[in-house]
Amino acid sequence: MDIQEIQDIVQRVVEEVQKNMNSPKNDTAQNKEEVIHFPEGRIKGIDNPHNAASIERAQSITPARIGIGRTGTRMLTTSYLKFLIDHAAAQDAVLRDVSDDFLQKMGLHKLETKANDMKSYLMDLDAGRKLSDESIKYLEQNGDKGKNVQIIVCDGLSSSAVEANVADLLPALIQGLKLKNISVAKPFFIKRGRVWVQDEVAAIVNCDLVISLIGERPGLNTDESLSAYMIYRPTEKTVEADRTVISNIHKDGLTSLEAGAYLSDLIEQMLLAKCTGVSFAQQRNINI
Repeated sequence: MDIQEIQDIVQRVVEEVQKNMNSPKNDTAQNKEEVIHFPEGRIKGIDNPHNAASIERAQSITPARIGIGRTGTRMLTTSYLKFLIDHAAAQDAVLRDVSDDFLQKMGLHKLETKANDMKSYLMDLDAGRKLSDESIKYLEQNGDKGKNVQIIVCDGLSSSAVEANVADLLPALIQGLKLKNISVAKPFFIKRGRVWVQDEVAAIVNCDLVISLIGERPGLNTDESLSAYMIYRPTEKTVEADRTVISNIHKDGLTSLEAGAYLSDLIEQMLLAKCTGVSFAQQRNINI
């Protein structure tokens, strides 16, 4: 049974619970405080809250589960079922592969790291930071060398994030860079890749800057969040402070199209500054 079938079953149960809760036989003094409102896709709150203004303000600034109501000492059945849906989606995002159909549609050749399976990827950090021997050979023979920017797409910890965002983000990013007369190497996909794999890629293709579009660790609010990590001319002495990251790229955060435009502007500034990370932030503050 796949995630969609599970979600369909749980959704039917949720609808049945809502129906029963709103029926006259349940509208008694004993149960009235448990009756909740169900706006689109989300539980908004409970009847007669002690501080409605605080709950509404909190709900307006975070997607966290706030003001979802309770029955006794536990959460309502509907809240619990929605929690299970989100948890299942998060697990699926980590364990499911980006489909070959999607990669073919996007024209992304698939490379791999030394992480042969998901267990080694999750347990051995270094395995996801190094390309496999076959992938190194392919990149040496077929990679675009000496370009300003190399774009990498990685599944990371969320294949769902890649499929939900890259279709819009990647073309917008490439178009934005080309309009600025910035040369762009042909992008490719790295399966089970971690952020640091971009260092090895940069050394092979000899680019000025490499940007990795990588799936973030999924949470219970979204399993579709993508991050963009950028590094200028990495070396063996490169540390995390040398990288710049833009995160929370998804439909309810920084949208894919907005991210493409913003990242192209940011990369242009980084190429002029010839640095990324803390050094770039410091230069930017001085110029401002």
